[in-house]
Amino acid sequence: MWLALMIPYSLFFFLVDSHATWRAIRWFNTPEIKLTNILPIRASAYILSLVNEQVGKGAMSLYLLRRYDVPGWKAVSTMVLLGIVEIYQLLIFSAIGVALYFDLVQEAAVSLPLPQIMLSVFAIAFLYFPFHVAYFRGYLFKNSTLRDKPIFHALRHAELKHYGLLLLCKAPNLIGAVVVYSLALSLFSVNVSFGQMLAFLPVIFLAAALPLPFHAGALLLWAVLFPDYPEVGVFSMIMHTFFVVFNAVIGVVFLPLANRELFVDRPV
Repeated sequence: MWLALMIPYSLFFFLVDSHATWRAIRWFNTPEIKLTNILPIRASAYILSLVNEQVGKGAMSLYLLRRYDVPGWKAVSTMVLLGIVEIYQLLIFSAIGVALYFDLVQEAAVSLPLPQIMLSVFAIAFLYFPFHVAYFRGYLFKNSTLRDKPIFHALRHAELKHYGLLLLCKAPNLIGAVVVYSLALSLFSVNVSFGQMLAFLPVIFLAAALPLPFHAGALLLWAVLFPDYPEVGVFSMIMHTFFVVFNAVIGVVFLPLANRELFVDRPV
């Protein structure tokens, strides 16, 4: 039953993730690229993501350089933009969850003042975003040259609609994760509601992105948020390990196509 949840979700995540990546690359790097060109490269990048997520993004940048002559820093800038959208997607969904199920957040605040911490993080992030857009679009500090660096290429050209559309493109993955984690926890005899997952899972994902060994940040948050269920730490490791390994398997399946994209069928 657990595999019946995880395998379809992993495939769904791959397709949604590839589509969002393709959209961003079309807008900011090379408009002629097709989704079918991105699929094998994005899948193969999951193999490198076993080592580090940033290494996987570096592989995408190498592909754009070799195949479409996109300068490396410009390609990296698109990966940076996607990373920013990913962070704000997690914050937005967590904020929605906290707003709808604030009583659950208060109940979980046993060892830490979670409501105050989470509301402070949301406030800082949402106050920064208008400044971020205004600065990189050239409306603030017009004499500043920092935004002219190649690594900020995508940020300079990104309009509000691009951020909004990327959020919409990526949203199905997070909504799916909330549903899958809620159902999977019930299989591990952990009684956690959809509301708790909506409020807390995006924050846990943010903690998992921290450069700590064995996703220590996420493991700590699971223990803090669900102190009545010590087994959630093991559950988190099992879920994460399966997810990254299965994604790497998808990458292996697409590897011959990815090699052809990179090294054989270069456009003349």
